[in-house]
Amino acid sequence: MERQEGKRPLNGAEIVIECLKKEKVEFVFGYPGGAVLPLYDALYLDGFPHILPKHEQTAAHAADGYARATGRTGVCLATSGPGATNLITGIATAYMDSVPMVIITGQVIVPLIGRDSFQEADTSGITTPITKHNYLVKDVAHLARTLKEAFFIAGSGRPGPVLVDIARDVFVAVTEFEYPETVCLKGYTPLTVGSEDSVAALSAALQAAAKPLFFIGGGVNLSDTSPLMREILDYTGAPAVTSLMGYGCVANDDPHFFGMIGMHGTYAGNLSTKAADLLIGCGVRFDDRVTGLLEDFATKAKIAHMDIDPAEINKNVVADLKVVGDLRWSLQSLLRRLKEIPREKWRERFDPWRNQMEGWRQEQPLGFTQRNNYVMPQAVIGELSRLADRDAVLVTDVGQHQMWAAQFFSFKNPRTFVTSGGLGTMGFGLPAAIGVQIGCPGRQVVCVSGDGGFMMNCQELSTLADLSLPVKLFILNNRYLGMVAQWQRNFFGGRYACSYIPTKTDFVRLAESMGVRGLRVSSPALLPETLREALDCDGPVLTEIIIPEDEDVLPMVPAGARLDQMILGGLSR
Repeated sequence: MERQEGKRPLNGAEIVIECLKKEKVEFVFGYPGGAVLPLYDALYLDGFPHILPKHEQTAAHAADGYARATGRTGVCLATSGPGATNLITGIATAYMDSVPMVIITGQVIVPLIGRDSFQEADTSGITTPITKHNYLVKDVAHLARTLKEAFFIAGSGRPGPVLVDIARDVFVAVTEFEYPETVCLKGYTPLTVGSEDSVAALSAALQAAAKPLFFIGGGVNLSDTSPLMREILDYTGAPAVTSLMGYGCVANDDPHFFGMIGMHGTYAGNLSTKAADLLIGCGVRFDDRVTGLLEDFATKAKIAHMDIDPAEINKNVVADLKVVGDLRWSLQSLLRRLKEIPREKWRERFDPWRNQMEGWRQEQPLGFTQRNNYVMPQAVIGELSRLADRDAVLVTDVGQHQMWAAQFFSFKNPRTFVTSGGLGTMGFGLPAAIGVQIGCPGRQVVCVSGDGGFMMNCQELSTLADLSLPVKLFILNNRYLGMVAQWQRNFFGGRYACSYIPTKTDFVRLAESMGVRGLRVSSPALLPETLREALDCDGPVLTEIIIPEDEDVLPMVPAGARLDQMILGGLSR
């Protein structure tokens, strides 16, 4: 019988590789093991680009960082049992921040599934709450279509991680390969274009408002609609604030931008939410770190919520105006309607409000008090911002340094701030930076970490060296789990239960033992030249920076307080 055109017999492992090629996957991040050995043998024979970190968790974080920086779907691989369960934290991190990823795991052979076999875990069951969707493939005939669906689901609508668990015998079974051109999934039709009437209502609300405030979230970064957002702000003169994930969508030096709101938001940004009469959330979740005391959040404002995911509307904050659909449609439609009114009319209406916010910014600018002979963490971030390339990507771990980075680094472009927002995953920074550098080989990648988070995945220094990746890693070392200690200092009577970590580890020698150049700064006078030396070095560099043990991230809104109930401290320079 004559074979149909486009079909040819391949085993399951070869089918996986052909599917990756069809999806234009550039790299996979993974770690081999028994259940995926047929797949790794096929990868070897094909020469498909594979990045080997030192732990499965870091493979997931690297794929995540790659996806955030490039906008393409990240792919990671792991074997069954512990290999798959080691991915869990990385999958959950991507899920909370809506990052498109496809995770491929091995499973024991079909006859052994459910028998507590060696290195068996119910991977699909375990990951159901932290994936957009997942699959268990037990028949090679279903493999190609399943992978096609996985990539479609991961990258369409609100992005997210999709897991494909593949039984080991599927990798060696043979079938004719045919990759579907399209998929049609019953019950899954991502809404791209919504109701024009909802956009018209939002436009009318803007025309009636005197104190509107755009609240920009990670959805604007994910949808690549930063240019539309900037044009709306420039045309109307309306002010904007962001969530942590929204940084870079509007340049920090844009006069319409007033920083982040929430627990460690700016004074002007947080006060503006109390005074605004229209708050427009664009691709945001209105999570607890943003709203503070929920019943007192934006009480004077009519709330508008623009989001592709209808499940987010009214989940945390009740919206008066709902615009459900892809921001690529809704922001374009809104801009078109706004341009029906002359630019001067908009600016005449909103300039007084923006000037009021500017007054708040001048009243309490972000700053810090310089302590004698100490390298201040805020100064480190400010100096990095001054010295780094304009299109540099800043990656952080999680903790105090993450908030200082958000406050004191001047972001110019979208997709230039890569951090774990929703899950707050310590250990994320270094492996994510590896993924960013691999996805953006021509760009400068700067990673800032704390001493606690760094130690969680410090083994990836050897991956930097093995791959000669020029990531510049800066560790702000205060010998504490800084954010934990800040809470203990302020709310637990200064009882530092298990947060003081006077490690005997020499970070510089550790880096050099793994093939990475190490530098150290303990004097403020040496800070600029050492940072410049690190940034100018051709290969990877770790720079340890000794900072005060008891410096707080300020402003700070205590848990359960209103956004205007900020602890300000001494913010003068």
